[in-house]
Amino acid sequence: MDLQLQGKSALVTGSTAGIGFAIAEALARESARVIVNGRTARRVDEALAKLKSSGLAAEGLAADLGTAAGVDEAIRRHPDVDILVNNLGIFEAKPFEQIPDADWLRFFEVNVLSGVRLSRHYLPRMKERNWGRIVFISSESAVQIPAEMIHYGMTKTAQLAISLGLAETTAGTGDTVNSVLPGPTASEGVDGFVDQMAAQRKTDRATIEKEFFQHVRPSSLLKRFATPDEVAAMVAFVCSPVSSATNGAALRVDGGVVRSIV
Repeated sequence: MDLQLQGKSALVTGSTAGIGFAIAEALARESARVIVNGRTARRVDEALAKLKSSGLAAEGLAADLGTAAGVDEAIRRHPDVDILVNNLGIFEAKPFEQIPDADWLRFFEVNVLSGVRLSRHYLPRMKERNWGRIVFISSESAVQIPAEMIHYGMTKTAQLAISLGLAETTAGTGDTVNSVLPGPTASEGVDGFVDQMAAQRKTDRATIEKEFFQHVRPSSLLKRFATPDEVAAMVAFVCSPVSSATNGAALRVDGGVVRSIV
């Protein structure tokens, strides 16, 4: 399918690895002009080199978009984009009683306010042109709050509320705002965690993955970690003109972890 993205500009936040990189790559393959973002120039340059090795071109934006100053820098350098993918996010497992106020505030600023600040700037400009796409990369943890990282789940739920609220403001326009909810995915952070667990227990990755889906996410129908590319395929579609009838939606790419009809 031709996603009709040629000539469209897209900023993908937190896109030097994992799901973010896969989204940037998928959009670049559809001939969008992609802006790859990371906190450091080294990470951005490595991601750009990887895309170039696949015959794809992209621009780089080294800025910490989890801060107001970083967002200001992004807006200064790229005042207009057609597509904004709010992928930037952090996570960690920590018992609730051990999560201090500083962690709650840090998670909220990085996972939630980054998308709020960028959307606040770009959405009005998209409305002026009567075409634009904003996508929040949420998580199945938004609807099945994990007991081991409640602060993370809170931010993912907040993204759903913001996404739906912003979509309401686009009624009758050519703009859409949606959220995508990946399930357990073999992103850079997850890969590192699984490898660390395997080393600690002196076993292999496959064993850790099997046990994870037996005991931690037993409702999964996929019974394995999704690949970033599998998530990116959904995101690329939602970013495209052919998805114009999809607005205000929370689209699951969770491998069936969430068992509900809607």
